[in-house]
Order: sequence, then structure tokens, then C-alpha cells
Amino acid sequence: MVKIVVLGGSFGGLTAAFELKRLLGRKAEVTVVSAEDRFVFLPSLPWLIMGWRKPADITLKMAEILRPKGITFVHAEALEVQPESGRVRTAAGELSYDYLVVSTGPQLAFAEIPGLGPDTGYTDCTFTLEHAVRTGQTWKSIIETPGPVVVGSAQMVSCFGPSYELAFEMDAELRRLKMRHKVPILYLTSEPYLGHMGVGGLGNSKRFMEDEFAKRDIKAITSQAIDEVAPGEIRLKDGTKIPFKMAMLAPPFKGVPAVAPLGNPRGFVPVDQHYRHTRYQNIFVIGVAMAIATPEPTPVPVGVPKTGSMTVKMAKVAAATIFAEVEGAPLPGPEELAVICLMDMGNTAALMKAFPVLPPRQESYTRKGVWAKWLKLSFESYFLFKMKHGLSQLP
Repeated sequence: MVKIVVLGGSFGGLTAAFELKRLLGRKAEVTVVSAEDRFVFLPSLPWLIMGWRKPADITLKMAEILRPKGITFVHAEALEVQPESGRVRTAAGELSYDYLVVSTGPQLAFAEIPGLGPDTGYTDCTFTLEHAVRTGQTWKSIIETPGPVVVGSAQMVSCFGPSYELAFEMDAELRRLKMRHKVPILYLTSEPYLGHMGVGGLGNSKRFMEDEFAKRDIKAITSQAIDEVAPGEIRLKDGTKIPFKMAMLAPPFKGVPAVAPLGNPRGFVPVDQHYRHTRYQNIFVIGVAMAIATPEPTPVPVGVPKTGSMTVKMAKVAAATIFAEVEGAPLPGPEELAVICLMDMGNTAALMKAFPVLPPRQESYTRKGVWAKWLKLSFESYFLFKMKHGLSQLP
């Protein structure tokens, strides 16, 4: 029986685990290792911050969805990958593997900017359930006692969508409450221009974001690096000081410590077209943990996003490759990745697509409509249903 260990229990980790067990059945012993005991539908965290969702609405207990499929769950942090011996050291002990699938997501590197982050700094964050719950409390305080809000992304970020969503959602909610005029909103970003998103834009996204921000009186400062954050003040490297009562800033991304030694200086891991490590052929790396070079140099460093749809596709290719190797069958052909993003805008939404991820492209656009809002709502229900029942084979 082949032993397969999957690190991470989000979009990529669960998809890979379900696919591997579905394809290999009793031929494989599949184990998922995660420091989190719940699957969190991360795209809904901005809605949780706004008070439009509760944690129970967007989470599933990991053990309860894995056990019926015959997948072992280890609730522990991965501490070290030992590729030469084929072992993973976790907080709950060591595991051996024949194949390892890494889908750990990013390390949120708050410490790279003094004063950044909710734990030891003065800013909020939306990338984990715990942080989103705390950010929701800060948002409530803004409603009770209005003041300036700064939303955006620091240097070395590779996920910009949630920050844009929150800027639009906050604007919509404040207008609903008839208090938008009491809360200035500033969008601060490392992107060279609005709508860049780390991929050189998506069709007309630059003009789209500029126009939508102008309609909503959301001010923007682009191509900026943060030097430090003090209580109530963001200090940029160019000397600019920005006051705030609430600052929701995405932090720099790095590879998680357990996996970083396998990767580049930022800890992201290089892979081949089947998402195998370029040196260790039995290690597969998918999602944020995987390295993708940026399409162009930017004045302030940004990263390339790996969306949920991209990560799911990577997971399926990795699982199909492992299945083919175990069965002695031909490997699956390479597949181009696309960026597909449903961006909520409060009272409407936008569909953003780029194929392939990096330019030049076959297709690239940004389109707005209430229909996109309904698509996003439907996708939330669909994906939670799919994960709850382990139906990874569905699109």
C-alpha cells in the first residue's frame, strides 16, 4: 500500500486527498496533516468581517468529512519535511511517506514590517478565520465610533482580491447605514496601479477599478511600501504618514517554515508541469506554496496570486500524476492555469478572468453585474457541499 501524506486542509489539500483516495482506493493510505481542525471557505471571510456570515456558516469539521472517505486526519502543525528519508515531522510525531503533497498556504510574515498585524501590531487581517473574527470586531467599532479606514496590501503580497472586496463592501454598508460621509476610505497597495492584482491586470481591470473607486469616493495610493505601523499611523518608506482608526492590511507572504527549505529565498517551491518538486520527484507542491515568477518587475515587489480555482486544478493534476505513477500509466498532459475570480462589491460583483495566468493571454476581462453576485453566493454553497461530501471529481 502506497503511503501519501498531504500537508494542509484547505482547497488544495482536501481536493488532493479526496482525489487520491477516490482514484487509488485501498491501494493508498492517505493522511491529511493540518494545524486547523476545520476547513474554512476562505473567500467568505470578508463577508464574515462585515457581519454577513458566522463561522459556522463557512466551516466544516475536518475529521468528520475525511473519516467517511477512509482518510486519516492528523490535527497538528507540520514542523519539518525530511525529503531524503521520506518523513514529515509534526507536532504529533513523525510520519513516513511514499508521496508528499504540500498545500500549506502562506506564512503571514507580519514580522517583516514593524507594527503590522493583529497579534503584536496595530492592524487587522482577513486571511485566517481567527483574524477575520477579530477584524469584524474592529469593523463594529467603526460603525459605533466612525473614523478613517485604510484597506490594502503591503509589499510582497500575492493575494489582493479580499482587500478590494472589503473596500467595496465597507463603502456599500456605510451607505446603507447613511454614514458613508463619516468614514473616509483609503486603498493603500503595493501594486503599480489599481487592478494589477499581481498578474499585470485582467483585461480592463485598471480602468474598471479607477472608475469604481471614483464613483464611491474611495481614495487610492499605489506602488507604496510600508516602513512601519504605529498606533493610529501607517508610515510609508517615502516618508508619507497615513492616519487610521482601522487598518486592514494584507501582510507579506512567505513559505511556511516546514516547507521553506525546499524552496527559493522566500520559501516558495519550484515545480515542474505536474507540480512535482524539481529535485524530489515524490514531492508535489500546489497552491500558494508553489513558486510562480511575476510577469513583470514592479517598483514595489508583489507576488502572483494562486486563487482557489487555480489551486483545485493543481491538486487534481498532482493527484492524477501520482495515480498514473502508481498504476504505471502515462502521465497526464500539462494544463494551462487560469485566474478566475468573483469579486464581491457589496451590492453587486465582478467576474475577473485571465487565461493563461500570465500575459500574453488568449482571454482576459473584468465584467460587473448582479449576476456575478449570485454566482459568488451559489459557489459558496456549491463548494461547501462538495467538500462536505468529498465530491472532488465535480468541477
